[in-house]
Amino acid sequence: MNYADAAMKGAKRNALQVGLLVLVAVVLAACTTTTVDEFRQGETGIESHESVVILGRRQGSSYETREEFVDCVGDKVARGARGIRVIPEKEFIDSMFPWFEPRTAPLRTSDLQTLMEEQLVADKIAEYGIRYIIWLDGQTETTNRAGSISCAVGPGGGGCFGFGSWEDDSNFDARVWDVSSFSNVGTISTDATGQSYVPAVVVPIPLIARVEANACNSLASQLQQFVNGD
Repeated sequence: MNYADAAMKGAKRNALQVGLLVLVAVVLAACTTTTVDEFRQGETGIESHESVVILGRRQGSSYETREEFVDCVGDKVARGARGIRVIPEKEFIDSMFPWFEPRTAPLRTSDLQTLMEEQLVADKIAEYGIRYIIWLDGQTETTNRAGSISCAVGPGGGGCFGFGSWEDDSNFDARVWDVSSFSNVGTISTDATGQSYVPAVVVPIPLIARVEANACNSLASQLQQFVNGD
């Protein structure tokens, strides 16, 4: 066998390996499921001049609701024909310092009613036109890691071989407070789970389940309908 034949065989083998990896990617990429539950406790609706603020709960010692997730939900809620005006979390917290810092933020609607007795707080809420305060609480956990990948480098080149996987679970709750009545008008929960994979035949190819992105999209869509009173 001459050099050209060997090179052609090598190219075909590499193409087959890449093709198999692409097939695996197509099959595995859909392994994500999302569940959304809604518990309504009161009537809702919002006028064009009113707004909402979406805040992450960060009082817990074991975890904090990620700022990136809060921003994602806020961005999605503000989009579309039924989009709602959303006050950015950081802007709101900075303007309300120190009342909405993690250690001082209201934990119950009764705490919010007491807080609104502060004239500065009441004036700022009115200035923003805030009708609802939405509290997000949750996190993404990674479990069930399995498999391994080994890589080596030799005189003829290097490569990796193996297979790894893990499961991601994004669980978030959104509690909707009506500022006009100091009441909790409902809770929306979302749970997105997915299996991520890293097959490696020469080159590792991560196939990541976008569970947190799915949780964001589902939660934001349901929140938009809930606040609009649909």
